[in-house]
Amino acid sequence: MFRGTFTAIVTPFRDGEIDVPALEALVEGQIADAITGIVAVGTTGESPTLTAAEREQVIRVTVEVAKGRAQVLAGTGSNSTSAAISATRAAEKMGVDGMLIVAPYYNKPSQEGLFRHFQAIAQATSAPIMLYNIPGRCGVDIGAETVERLAMDCANIVSIKEASGSVDRVSDLRARLPEAFTILSGDDGLTLPFMAAGAVGVVSVVSNLFPAEVGTLVQAFRAGDTKSARDLHLKLLPLFKDLFIEPNPVPVKTALSWRGAMTAEVRLPLCEMTAANQARLRKTLAAFEGTE
Repeated sequence: MFRGTFTAIVTPFRDGEIDVPALEALVEGQIADAITGIVAVGTTGESPTLTAAEREQVIRVTVEVAKGRAQVLAGTGSNSTSAAISATRAAEKMGVDGMLIVAPYYNKPSQEGLFRHFQAIAQATSAPIMLYNIPGRCGVDIGAETVERLAMDCANIVSIKEASGSVDRVSDLRARLPEAFTILSGDDGLTLPFMAAGAVGVVSVVSNLFPAEVGTLVQAFRAGDTKSARDLHLKLLPLFKDLFIEPNPVPVKTALSWRGAMTAEVRLPLCEMTAANQARLRKTLAAFEGTE
């Protein structure tokens, strides 16, 4: 169900509040560049520091602007199963196309606990669900066997955003799962190798800035044009690195602010980039855009 390029969209702030006009413009820009879908209030959207009301506001605005022209996934995960169920039900009422649900962080549940957590959420909604495995942030890994159990047990768990950094994991998942169950890369720089192992797209940070280029890379590989996909991958590679030289989404928000699309504001405990890293990122962007 979910395949292609999904932008994990930033949440713009101005003077501490959500900048709704900037968010609307960002969503319109993504759609203009033919993005497959938009993930509202994911990690890149600074979901941990948004209030419940703010999370719902971002989701609602994104759905209203998209108007069915791109799929909208809502980040509704939590380390509390009941809180995740509540957020998922609220997002479903707003008309999203699906949920992105991250592994419960900090609690460090067992694989059985992970299974029951996702199963309970799936049973509470009819919306399709994309699991989100990112052990580096969550401290827990959704094992391939657990993903397989969930795919077999829950008809609406249909996809996974895999951010383990392991091509082997993608291969293992692809061998275990039904073909209809899709795997998307959770790391921009691993999109190409993950697709070679069986993934069908990416949930991207870089596409906040360059949706057409990331989308073209994915489309080229899926069309069998591996050379064009590789060439784009190599061209984008410096950005794949330098947009993560400080914690996401600080660099991408900084770059968007240089375009005048929004402020660079982030919420504590995130803070502004160092001057040295800003200079490095400016140089990488200039080289990519041919303005160096």
